[in-house]
This record gives sequence, structure tokens and C-alpha cells, in this order.
Amino acid sequence: MSSQQVAAPRVRGVWSVAVRVPGRVGAQRFAGVFGVAGLIALWWALAAAGVAGGTVPTPWRVLSTMWSDGWALYGPNFQVTAVGALQGFLWGNALAIGIAALIMLVPRIEPLATQLAILSYCTPLLALGPIILVVFGGRTPTVFLAAMYCFFTTMVGAVSGLRSADPASLDLVRAYGGGRWQQLYRVQAIAALPNTFAALKIAAPSAVLGAIIGEYLGGVDSGIGVALTAAQNAYNVPRTWGMALAAAALAGLGFAVVAVAARLITPWTAEEKR
Repeated sequence: MSSQQVAAPRVRGVWSVAVRVPGRVGAQRFAGVFGVAGLIALWWALAAAGVAGGTVPTPWRVLSTMWSDGWALYGPNFQVTAVGALQGFLWGNALAIGIAALIMLVPRIEPLATQLAILSYCTPLLALGPIILVVFGGRTPTVFLAAMYCFFTTMVGAVSGLRSADPASLDLVRAYGGGRWQQLYRVQAIAALPNTFAALKIAAPSAVLGAIIGEYLGGVDSGIGVALTAAQNAYNVPRTWGMALAAAALAGLGFAVVAVAARLITPWTAEEKR
């Protein structure tokens, strides 16, 4: 068999992948747009049908209310909640990844670390929030709940990622005299990136949820949670929905930022999906 005959199937294979991948990406984007359009249509239908006693406003009414309220209302509250969620996101994930790495270095502490992680996940955080508010005050409950909401997910993802390292690569490091630390930062840390970023994508919206719940507890005078409470107390239904959309937009923004970072830092995961 000649070299041209060997190369031809390879060229055709590459060409078929090049044609097939854009089509798949386009189909995914179309499905996403179709899903959003379907949700908006369902929302509009529920509003037109007067579901829940007419407490479901139309999307147009919500958007017009958001436009009239303007950046003067949404901007400061959005920024305050975003800062609290970001602080909790950084603290919670740093602690989760640090404990996951410590488990790899000192395997004996895994049962204790796992029990603490499960305890943090199962404990009703609304019961801890008032205690943190009384002890520390200020915006500490916001940051605390944001950190707690993303701690368990990231720790589980980081541990599973660290354990997914190639055994042959670990044996190679060990054969050259490397210990657990060398195995961790030369092999396991890189292998753990895809799983860790997958967990961080979930942790970003969770941190926003925790921050908003922390604002609901009181002790602060600004934030999406505070604005939501004020709109509810004033029976301003369109503004309440508008603040809910702002919270969803903030959660989506956090997810998108982590997703972009994952594509830049771990480009090989995108190639594997293709």
C-alpha cells in the first residue's frame, strides 16, 4: 500500500471531523436558543392565563419595570451581592481544594475530612446564618453562606480529579525518587483540573445563592436579597421578578466566567468532547 493510500483516509477523516464539529456546535446553540424561547413563551402563557391569582407578570411588564428602575436600583445591589458571592466563592473553594490536596498527601485524614464535608452539606445553613450574624455581624453571614454552599461540591470534585491521575505516570515519578508531593503537583494536580473546573461551574451559582440567602437574614442594607425583600413587602410583583432575573443573571455570569476559564486552562477537555 502506497503512502498516498495511507494518507487519504486520514485526510478524509480530518475533513469529516472538521465538517461535523461545527454542525454539532450549531445544533447545541440552536437547542439552547430554542429552550430559552420556550421558557419565555411558557412564562407569557402563564401570565396571560392569570395563574396564581395574576401574580405572574408578563415578561414585557417585568422588563419595562427593570428599565424604569434603571441602574440606580440594580447596579449597587448587583455589585454588593456579586462581591459577597465572589468572596465566599474564593474562600470556600480555596478551603475545599486545600483539603482535597491534604487528603492526597496524608490519606489518614480522609475519613475525618469526608465527615466534616458531609456535615457542612447536611447542616441547615439557615440555622447557622443567624449565629454568624450575632457573633460577627455585618456582611460576614453573606460570605460565610456563599462559601459553605460551594465547599462540598468542590471538595468532592477535586478529590475525584486527583484520584483520576494515570497510575503509570505516578509510578514513573515514584521510580525517579519522587514522593507524594512530587506526584501531587507534577501529575495529580494536572489530572484533577477537568473535574475541579466542573465542580467550580456548579459552585459559582451556588455561591450566588448563598450570598442572597445571607442577605435575607438581615444585618445589611443593600444587595439583591435586600431588594427582593423590600419589593415583596411593598407587593411590587414586577420588581420582585426583576430582582429574581438579576439574581439569575449573576449566577449565569459566574457559571460563564468559570466555563471560559476552564476552556482556556484545560483546552484538551474541549477536544475530547468533540
